[in-house]
This record gives sequence, C-alpha cells and structure tokens, in this order.
Amino acid sequence: MDVNKILSADVLDILFDGRNKDYGAYDLRKTYNKRLTYALVGAAAILLLILLGSVLANQLGKKNDGKEMIVQDVQLEEVKQEQKNEPPPPPPPPKPEPPKVEMAKFTPPKIVKDEEVKEDEKPPEQEKLEDTKIGTVNQEGLKDEGIVAPPASDDGKGVVEAPKKVEEDWDKTFTKVEIESDYPGGASAWQRYLNKSLRYPQEAIDNEIQGTIVVQFIVDKEGNVSDVEAISGANELREEAVRVIKKSGKWTPAVQNGRQVKSYKKQPITFRLEAE
Repeated sequence: MDVNKILSADVLDILFDGRNKDYGAYDLRKTYNKRLTYALVGAAAILLLILLGSVLANQLGKKNDGKEMIVQDVQLEEVKQEQKNEPPPPPPPPKPEPPKVEMAKFTPPKIVKDEEVKEDEKPPEQEKLEDTKIGTVNQEGLKDEGIVAPPASDDGKGVVEAPKKVEEDWDKTFTKVEIESDYPGGASAWQRYLNKSLRYPQEAIDNEIQGTIVVQFIVDKEGNVSDVEAISGANELREEAVRVIKKSGKWTPAVQNGRQVKSYKKQPITFRLEAE
C-alpha cells in the first residue's frame, strides 16, 4: 500500500493488504457491525412483540372477568318419607332346660341304733346307685346315661366331678412326636449305609442330574418300614431313593410320652456327581 493512503485507509484494508480479500474473512469483519446491529434490532423486536402479547392477553382476560354470571336458584322438592309402623320382632323362644338326672343324696356313715335311723337318712340300695348320680339332695329325673346334669343349688357345698381324662390312641400314625424315628447308629451309620448301597442311576449320570430326594415313609412300633414314597426331587433319582429306604432294614421307632409309637418319617437323600 502506498504511504499516502495509509493515513486514510481503514484498519481492515491495512490488515488485509496484499492478501486474498475474496476468501471470506475480510467480508465477515467488514460487515460485523452491520450484522450486530441487525441482531440487536431483531431481538428488541421479538421482546416487544412478547410484551405486547402479554398486555393484550391481560386486557382480554379482564373483559371476560367482567361478565356477570347469572345464578338461578333451584328449589328442591321435599320428599316425604313414609314411615311404616312395623311391629317389633317376637322375643326369642326360651331356652329349653337341661334334663334333670336322677340323683341320690349322699349320707355320711354314722353308727347308731336301728330304731334311731330316720327314713330320709337311710342310704339308698346299691342296685339303685348303678344308674344314679350321687349328690347332696334327692332328685327325680332321667337315669344317668352319660347326661351331664347342672349342679344343684346347695350353697356351694355340691360335689364337683373331676374332668374325664381323654385317652390317647397309641395305635394311630403320629405326624408329630417328641423323639423322631432314626436309623440305628445315627447319622454316621446312615452315611456308611448310603455309601455301600446307593447306586447312581445311569440315566441321571448321562443327563448330569443331581440333587436331593425327600422320601416319606412310616416306621411302626417295631421299627418296620412301610408306605415308602418320594415326595420331592428329580424323577430320575426317585426310584433309587425309594429302593434304598426299603432295603434299609429296621429303624429305631419314634417315642411319644415315653412310648414307642408308629409315626411318619421324612428322610432326605442327596445325589451328587463327582467333578472329573
């Protein structure tokens, strides 16, 4: 650039002297102020439009709020309920009185002369006492055939019978006992028996099936095993588990109240493949 033009030239002209002004950077810097002005004016115009829109919306809302709302009173008709005079329910029937049981007054033994014994104090004959309850008063009624009669009013001096003891059926098969049945010799003897007798089914070996089989059976009072059944586990292993229980011989019976009883037993048997 000539020395005479430097003082009057623009800064961009000096900066891009001898360079390619058509590349684009020159035009971008040349028009920077103009583009900035357009951007500010556009932003101001958008903000003005938003402000005008909000003002118009508020004015329209006030006009709508100024409308009167007409409310009409609605009168509800009175509904008369008809009251029915229903008769009260009849009283429940009286409970039937329990049947009276024939009772004979208990006379404490007393040694006196025969002529001094009163008729009402004579003890009843033994034959009459077989089907008659003993009490504090004489009472007519039904023969004693297992009927529980209410105690007679005797000012708290009546005879109270002790409750009958319910006998346990010791021949039934118990599901819960104090001491469960067990294999003779305990857990160590049972494990030795399994190691000796248990045969892993070939089908289970081929399919790599393993797990625990729970076998349920009955052990009677003599220790005999019956009703052997596998209740859980893989089907391929159940038959062998049942066979082992049936061949296990006699078990130690369960104990309930100090007696050997017949009971159910659940015995798990575990099948496990050895890793090669």
